[in-house]
Amino acid sequence: MKSMGRRPQGARLERIQASPRFAGGTFRNLHPVLPGLRDPAVPMPSLREFLCGGERRAPSAPLPALDPREAWRRPPQSGLRVTWLGHSTLLIDIDGYRVLTDPVWGLRASPTQLAGPKRFQAVPVTLGELPPVDLVAISHDHYDHLDYPTIRELRRLPVPFVTSLGVGAHLETWGIDAARIHEIDWWESFTLPGTGLSVTAAPSQHFSGRTFKTRNTTLWSALVVRGPRHAVFFSGDTGLTTEYELIRERLGPFDLVMLEVGAFHPSWGDMHLGPHNALRAHALLGGAAFLPVHWGTFSLALHAWDQPAEVLYEAALERSLPLLMPRLGEAVEPAHFQPVEPWWRAVDGVRLRPARASAPRATLPRSVGWPLD
Repeated sequence: MKSMGRRPQGARLERIQASPRFAGGTFRNLHPVLPGLRDPAVPMPSLREFLCGGERRAPSAPLPALDPREAWRRPPQSGLRVTWLGHSTLLIDIDGYRVLTDPVWGLRASPTQLAGPKRFQAVPVTLGELPPVDLVAISHDHYDHLDYPTIRELRRLPVPFVTSLGVGAHLETWGIDAARIHEIDWWESFTLPGTGLSVTAAPSQHFSGRTFKTRNTTLWSALVVRGPRHAVFFSGDTGLTTEYELIRERLGPFDLVMLEVGAFHPSWGDMHLGPHNALRAHALLGGAAFLPVHWGTFSLALHAWDQPAEVLYEAALERSLPLLMPRLGEAVEPAHFQPVEPWWRAVDGVRLRPARASAPRATLPRSVGWPLD
């Protein structure tokens, strides 16, 4: 099936094999998994539970969404603006350039549009309604971040595609010209020619693969986008790691941090943050304006669809957290911070208190500590 992509070969494979993150035929998380990220008392959910378990995994009605096209016609006053288009798809206006992250317009996070996790929320604009973009950035090759039908539509864009090592094999197979594909390893950067816009891959704690046979044959990365005046951090998918402190030191400071907060489970806590560990990652990254992503679009775990939003909203009220919770399609500027309005509560008319006692807790070295403890 063409949507599953292709294994890296030739010069692409040689570059992968030269990476310090590649050993024994696969990429590996070189940073040790922190204690406490997985709850050993909680078993992995069965296929039946994943397909049928959990409560309120999807909203009872469409989420409120705005049409961002009018806002996109005007440059951001501060030079930095972001529009959340669902899950991990964002349009970032930064210092006169536009970057599109992990573009997913497909109906399902799956190799086929006939089965697999189906989106419960439409993207607020069509691909044809996007403004001109300067660069497409893709963190890794999982189906909810690298979408075959979307990439096929984006072939028409004469712009660079910047991604992690090995992912370019999929893009080239789907029609993206090889000259426009730029694969980078952790701490490597791509600079858009003739500009001050760069994308740097940074460490994350995750895995990759579009089939069981291709697991971890491509790299996964966080991405730092830097313009002449501003810098933003985009987590991709990740668990909690002390390397966030190193990322802040080497690539910060950041004007905006975008961290994944949904699709988590205690039994796979080292591969996804969830809202509690996202708060800790946010602190390690320097505490800039925080926009949560990876929620509000697909049901990929057993928790309620709005649980991440509730946890973060409570934290914002208690700790004066610089939290941005825009509606889908709402173009926001971190410099023009506004208190969060819990718009998601009107969708189901239900409010769940966050279950803090059951939240996974990880232990960092004493030298790092938890700023939120």
